[in-house]
Amino acid sequence: MSNSFKKKKGHVLSKWQGALLSLVIAVFLWWLISLSPSGGKVFASPMEVMGSMMESLKSGSLLQNFWASLKRIIIGFLLAFICSLPVAFILGWYKTICTIVEPWIQFLKNIPPISYIPLVVVAAGVGEESKIVVIFIACFLTMTITIFQGVKNVDSTLIKAARVLGANDFTIFTRVVVPASSPFIITAMRLGLSSALTTLIAAEMTGAARGMGVMIQSSSQYFRMDIVLMGILVIGVLGLILQKLVRMLEKRVADWQDTIVEEG
Repeated sequence: MSNSFKKKKGHVLSKWQGALLSLVIAVFLWWLISLSPSGGKVFASPMEVMGSMMESLKSGSLLQNFWASLKRIIIGFLLAFICSLPVAFILGWYKTICTIVEPWIQFLKNIPPISYIPLVVVAAGVGEESKIVVIFIACFLTMTITIFQGVKNVDSTLIKAARVLGANDFTIFTRVVVPASSPFIITAMRLGLSSALTTLIAAEMTGAARGMGVMIQSSSQYFRMDIVLMGILVIGVLGLILQKLVRMLEKRVADWQDTIVEEG
């Protein structure tokens, strides 16, 4: 029975093999759809998209648009992360402040960040600031709520045990609350990046000169679906890379937590 189990286990695809097979199937289905009369109007063939990508790379337009979007994502995300950390910890640590502020955050989180675009454009104009502000709003609300839930759900037994051992509030906060909330912080980063990417296209449609959203919008007006699909694919690949980086950070944090537990 164990031998048959080993044989079955040997036929299981590895992670990379499964990913490669999935990619091949997706490209094949994409190619079939592009051959149909109705599908061909929306989906350019993989060869056409690759040809447009090579032309855009040679002209430098793809890299210029890519870096413009990446800069907005990074700046908006980092500003939101830096601001969400203290706000979330304060809300989770001080119940009085939480009682006053939490209803506002719960109310604002139900409003799509795209809804703020007209207000942001009037307040900040159509320059670079408005794009970053829209991305900031989307990331800030998402990360604040996630980190706040982590602080709020810290085991009260750990806090009581630390007080019994003579730890003050600062020690409890830095040695107990922050480490216990670290998985939620990583999750908040992942959700914040997703919010930044999903808001990027709409944010760049407020008068930007360059960016992936600008490229997609201008190409759609001329029915260049090959460039539209290329832009969508580039954004998707960027999202996968950013999420992979966060997962690598999550593994490091998890290893650090396991080491602390073992030493304790």
